[in-house]
Amino acid sequence: MTILLSGICVVCGQHKRPAIATAKENTGKELRDIIGITHVDGKYCLTSEDFLNEGADQILALGPRVIKVWFNNPHQKYPFNSKWPKINNMVEMAKSPYFMELFDKPMTAYILMCFSMGRGDVYWRKGVTEEQKLDEKRQFYELTKHLLTTYTGTRKTFILQHWEGDWLIRGNYNRNVDPTPQAISGMIDWLNARQAGVNQARQEVGTNEVFVYHAAEVNRVVDSMKNGKPNMVNTVLPHTKLDLVSYSAWDATIDYPDDLQVFGEALDFIAKNMPDSPYFGNRNVYIGEFGMPENKFPAEQIQKMIPNVITTALDWGCPYIIYWQLYCNELQDSKELPPVHSNNAVRGFWLIRPDGSKAWTWNYFHGLLSSDGIKRH
Repeated sequence: MTILLSGICVVCGQHKRPAIATAKENTGKELRDIIGITHVDGKYCLTSEDFLNEGADQILALGPRVIKVWFNNPHQKYPFNSKWPKINNMVEMAKSPYFMELFDKPMTAYILMCFSMGRGDVYWRKGVTEEQKLDEKRQFYELTKHLLTTYTGTRKTFILQHWEGDWLIRGNYNRNVDPTPQAISGMIDWLNARQAGVNQARQEVGTNEVFVYHAAEVNRVVDSMKNGKPNMVNTVLPHTKLDLVSYSAWDATIDYPDDLQVFGEALDFIAKNMPDSPYFGNRNVYIGEFGMPENKFPAEQIQKMIPNVITTALDWGCPYIIYWQLYCNELQDSKELPPVHSNNAVRGFWLIRPDGSKAWTWNYFHGLLSSDGIKRH
């Protein structure tokens, strides 16, 4: 049975695009196991449930079985209705009651934004010592071993990644500042050490129907592709041996909302610079972030861009496509402090608004993942 995805807009009655083959053909997975939602640092909550699992339940109710969450500083990222214990390492994080509850839910994939503990997140920008490499490897080995042994037989996937690496490598958000040679070398060593820890655990424990992968995340791709700008994609990735790379795709989507070709070319450019993976081959690029804030962009632009990204990424063969996000995490200029109740208090990166109403994007994903949004032949 082949599953085909119809129309640019399955719920709003706009003109439909030609049907395209979904990643069911490319990866063997259902759409709800490819399309995921980020839940982090939302500025409001809608229930009395602990905030981490409130968001997971909202995502499951929508349909996706893939979630991206922050696996560090949970007391800051998931504060509402929660009493986080003191956490000393990543295994303790995984064993905390809220994450154990999350990992027991009927999700098929968890993308975890994580850093080793006991030092700054970007210590490697000044270079990495042999001792630091070994400790980085150890921490990722221990987390991977825990996940492989605890969730054996569940067929769950855990992807361990960092957030937007082109900002990490600079130490700021200035796209005009090039990363230093020392930071480039340090990031290469850092990523390879994290990967080595994951590899060691997989080799020792095996993968008995549970899967743990390691990924990097790039976010400044178009400038390298068009202008040769030194960024993570062309200075770091070619010197790594990673399972996957995540693309936080704002530069090819919001910056080029009417030029779909740029986004597809960016995926090709990442794949060209990323060594092939033994697990994912040359289709080891997934979409880690994309979206468009409802309070900042017109509805017609949102309703064009979001389906275009999904269509292009599925056609390309991305193993995961992660939308940003469930509840908006960015305040506007407002005197209202979290938890906010006004829709105008935040920028509009949401599927569900502070007043509990559903955004167009919620309806779009609901239609996409329901029988109304999928044709079977």
